[in-house]
Amino acid sequence: MYTIDFSRSSKQDFKKINKADIQFIHNSLTEFIQNFSPKYEASLMQTGKIKKLQGQSEVLYRLKLRSYRVIYKKYEDRLIILVVHVTTREGAYR
Repeated sequence: MYTIDFSRSSKQDFKKINKADIQFIHNSLTEFIQNFSPKYEASLMQTGKIKKLQGQSEVLYRLKLRSYRVIYKKYEDRLIILVVHVTTREGAYR
């Protein structure tokens, strides 16, 4: 099973989000890691909920959660999903 870890900058991102949205994001991420597998990830990619980001020096993925975007990175050997950034759609790719 995967675990989730938050970067220092993503913890700062949560300070800018209201509590109801924080709870939604937390619940969605918990469900995401509980169900995570290559097959589950592929099905979410087909629906457009997950997208591999282009033009990055490292492999990053975007997860859509309503109007928020969670940018994450997988560490297969440690089974950790590192949340790099949480923001609204407008600020996600700056």
